[in-house]
Amino acid sequence: MIDVSGVTFRYAAAASPLTFPDWQVASGEHCLLLGNSGSGKTTLLHLLAGFLKPTTGRVVVGDQDLTTLSESQLDRYRGRSIGLVFQRPHLIASLTVTQNLQLAQYLAGLPAQPDLIAETLATLQLTHRRHARPATLSQGEAQRAALARALLNRPRVILADEPTSSLDDDNCVRVLDLLRQQAERYEATLIIATHDQRLKQRMPQQKTLLAP
Repeated sequence: MIDVSGVTFRYAAAASPLTFPDWQVASGEHCLLLGNSGSGKTTLLHLLAGFLKPTTGRVVVGDQDLTTLSESQLDRYRGRSIGLVFQRPHLIASLTVTQNLQLAQYLAGLPAQPDLIAETLATLQLTHRRHARPATLSQGEAQRAALARALLNRPRVILADEPTSSLDDDNCVRVLDLLRQQAERYEATLIIATHDQRLKQRMPQQKTLLAP
């Protein structure tokens, strides 16, 4: 499902590139991506999402080499095949929860599917908040709304960047369990990039990046 091979990435101001180990993750597997600050966790996650293109090497998600796609093709592929979850929900404040999900379908080039939106919100216990705007949501509701948006198009891969680092222990466990449950529901590969040591005992499959 994921194949990283010979990948390096150089930021414009950097003296030397980040070098990433070859890495393969099978379909449906769940894995933590660990490493201290500066090790390149977020950079690698952005390479897997197609937000960045490697300086050298190949990044394959599913059967698609992301390095061969144009920006518009990447946007379409990302919208349909990759679910993204961040530390902050990044919901559009002027839109309701339902409208945020409708936008995710539109950006993926998919037809409006109100029944699918309703089903996804019900799965995450958000039906009663479907017409609410982000500013009125609790932290937990906003996290679930962001997860609903990430899962809406039934992605093959879910990428989560530091989803628990600002949470207390109870909410940390809830978010991790929710991510794993929903990934299993849709048989999706799950990658969580984190420096949160609380997750290490709960997800045995791990990849650690070393700072250059």
